[in-house]
Amino acid sequence: MRTQALLSILLLCVLLLQARGGQRSQRMNQKQPPLEIKQCEKRPKIYLCTIPCTDHRECQANNICCSTFCGNVCMNIL
Repeated sequence: MRTQALLSILLLCVLLLQARGGQRSQRMNQKQPPLEIKQCEKRPKIYLCTIPCTDHRECQANNICCSTFCGNVCMNIL
């Protein structure tokens, strides 16, 4: 009878850990610091100044958000 009680308590603990997400989800919840926006290496074309950005994730593929004379813009890195 004692072994059945211990097994049921162990099963309950395992199920509760799975419901919480375990250790993996706790690591995933930690936020990464945002990347610093650096100065652009090239002078942007004027039309790029009409499309501002605040983060690299706002830019399309092969583009980065960088700082220029007219603010932060997405520029091609190729």
